Amino acid sequence: MKIEINQLSGKYTVRKMSEQDIPLIYSICLNNQQYYQYCEKQPSRELIKNDLEITPPGLPFSQKYYIGFFNEDVLIAVLDLYDGFPEKDYAYIGFFMMNFEFQGKGVGSELISDVIGYLKKKDYKVVRLGIDKGNPQSTHFWKKNQFEVIKEVKQDEGMILVAERKICDI
Repeated sequence: MKIEINQLSGKYTVRKMSEQDIPLIYSICLNNQQYYQYCEKQPSRELIKNDLEITPPGLPFSQKYYIGFFNEDVLIAVLDLYDGFPEKDYAYIGFFMMNFEFQGKGVGSELISDVIGYLKKKDYKVVRLGIDKGNPQSTHFWKKNQFEVIKEVKQDEGMILVAERKICDI
């Protein structure tokens, strides 16, 4: 399936992010130190450049959507979304980060609700993601948005809680 990114939000402008956007993304990352505390990485332009280019093994780059949500010229959030991973009718959120100025105001949940609403209309069955184990902010956010932890996976950076939300009958 092909994701039409301009339909992922009715309120914000959505566009694909590129290397030219690294300074914008970096500024958001710098203001979210709690996330980096738990994933055992530090925000850097090189890390962001790598995130813009990397896909899970075997997934073509054409199924990756590293996008930004904008309110006029202000970057509200960044989302790395994979189409058809780990299965054909799944979507996978590889990264989601809010601009610190918009946190705690319901904007993140609104964005996730819009994205899931679009994916549901396109007949995706499940949205999956990973949460750094021990990160209370991320765990709370994703549980509030109806994601359930299904297993723990050990990775180089530590333990990841794999969570998913069923959005259509399987």
